[in-house]
Amino acid sequence: MPQALILARIAALLWLSVSPGPPPAQATQTATADFPVPLGLPPIPWPEDNPYSPARADLGKILFFDGRLSANGVVSCAFCHEPDHAFSGSAALSRGVDGKPGVRHVPTLINCAWHKSQFWDGRAPTLEAQIASPVTNPDEMGMTADRVVERIRAIKGYAPLFASAFGDPGIDFDRITKAIATFERTIVSGDSPYDRYVAGDKSALTKQQKDGLDFFERTGECAECHSGPSFTNEKFANLGIGSANPDPDPGREAVTGKRGDLGKFKVPTLRDVARRGPYMHDGSEKTLSDVLDVYKKGGLPNPHLDTRLTPFYLDEETRRDVLAFLDSLNGEGWEKIKPPASFPQ
Repeated sequence: MPQALILARIAALLWLSVSPGPPPAQATQTATADFPVPLGLPPIPWPEDNPYSPARADLGKILFFDGRLSANGVVSCAFCHEPDHAFSGSAALSRGVDGKPGVRHVPTLINCAWHKSQFWDGRAPTLEAQIASPVTNPDEMGMTADRVVERIRAIKGYAPLFASAFGDPGIDFDRITKAIATFERTIVSGDSPYDRYVAGDKSALTKQQKDGLDFFERTGECAECHSGPSFTNEKFANLGIGSANPDPDPGREAVTGKRGDLGKFKVPTLRDVARRGPYMHDGSEKTLSDVLDVYKKGGLPNPHLDTRLTPFYLDEETRRDVLAFLDSLNGEGWEKIKPPASFPQ
């Protein structure tokens, strides 16, 4: 049996043993080894109505980087999800076609294939559904589904790419979102020092990183929320960030309508977290050390603060240990993705 397939099966077993819950409640999914994943990750779950193919992923990559999907011809998906910033936003709030800053920090797309929901508030159940939102938001890409289709159809060079990806040259918004989602599922990160350590290479982590891991898993109880292969339990929590603002972001409450969800936001993945500041849903914390200070204080007081958050002692040596451990989550896969050399004409 090929080594890559053996590693994929091992990763799948590890995923089942540590995953906080079942896969996303979306279209029935099938795991395939057609797209190889780095060490530490299970096979990518592909929706049955949007299976993987290299041609579909290639088309999706081109669409992801193509600014012509926006009203001003500049703001592509990659404009906000910056590839050289671990596919997240380098600014606290990115700017759309109108030049105004958005309302939330752009999260990373790394390992989004395994997410149970998309966006900070979890309002989109699938990547395909997620893509429609920024494209049609007047403050982000400023288009409508019909205008996007009209524009892409007018570019003759796209027809053969859709034919390769879908079997015929037909172009519609459903196919556009499926292609982009296929590409986004290939934005992965694994084979980090941490993954190699878990796989048996005990020299993969330094002593400082091992000490940081021990604090992360035990004393700090960070792993209670940041669990599983992607270091997120996919749930929502209120840390109090932004709660003192005159008009605070309702977060998950706007989706569920439940008062108890006020100010709750999705627990983010920690994969490559050291490479993608600033942090939090509003980008208000510039560094990981700043983030540790928030947790050290037990979050920011508000009526809906997560009850698991309590103040704790964090000396400077332990702080350095934890930061060193977080560095060990910098992996491989996504950093090899480069913008297309050219676009269809």
